[in-house]
Amino acid sequence: MHLPSSTGGRRVRVDGEILGLAHSVRDLVEFLRRAGLEIEPEQVADSPLIDWRGVGPDRWEAETRT
Repeated sequence: MHLPSSTGGRRVRVDGEILGLAHSVRDLVEFLRRAGLEIEPEQVADSPLIDWRGVGPDRWEAETRT
């Protein structure tokens, strides 16, 4: 999983193909399901199938700078 984008959401990529922009764990699970990967929402944080970059599954909003 990529870092949150400047407008919020995180890009989902499977085998080099971008599947879309997820705004929540629920979105992520749906993208993965469509790609043939069944995973439960409570498993995403610890799944070896997901490479979280920078921050984990609790961050989806754009980073605000002050």
